[in-house]
Amino acid sequence: MSSGRERGLAALLCAAGAGLTLLAAARPWATVKAKESITPFSQDLTGHALGGTPGALAWAGLAGLAALFATSGRVRAAVGVLIALFGVGIGYASVADVRHAHIVEVAGDKSALLRLAARPEVATGPWWAVSLAGGALLVAAGVIVVARGARWPGMSARYERRPAKQATGPDDDPSKLWKSLDQGEDPTDRGEGSTAVEAEDARETRP
Repeated sequence: MSSGRERGLAALLCAAGAGLTLLAAARPWATVKAKESITPFSQDLTGHALGGTPGALAWAGLAGLAALFATSGRVRAAVGVLIALFGVGIGYASVADVRHAHIVEVAGDKSALLRLAARPEVATGPWWAVSLAGGALLVAAGVIVVARGARWPGMSARYERRPAKQATGPDDDPSKLWKSLDQGEDPTDRGEGSTAVEAEDARETRP
């Protein structure tokens, strides 16, 4: 696989992982029902409500995606390590946020009625697993960058200014230009009229 495709694959995995995590963070991860409270009710808790760590690390992953194109060499490999660590953090936080005790604690802080319930029922949805998958994609992107990123060309190499080629020729000699002016010639005129005048002058000088 070429370096361009490797970098494109790493960027795609990084963007997809961060995007999935951010999408999942805004969706309900768990539902808590208090059937034995004074007023039975249910409460949905999003990923943001249960903990903002996955979402924050996903934004950091997007910043790492931008750094992939702005860095090169060992610095880019270090960025890959950070992206992989962001993915690991997302996975760990996603699993920790759906622990039964944590969900009940967060729901109790949001509702006094839930604290009065004897046995609140907790049901988790699939969105925390989507966040976990996003973290795994970030880890994969980071591993690719660490393994191959140092060999990829930097962004500056594509936009380097190339020195302009200087045209060289007999007419670029300043001394020759001055001689032509002394002889009454126009160095900027290279048309047919100039050629005709030169031919006529040559005939007049002949014996």
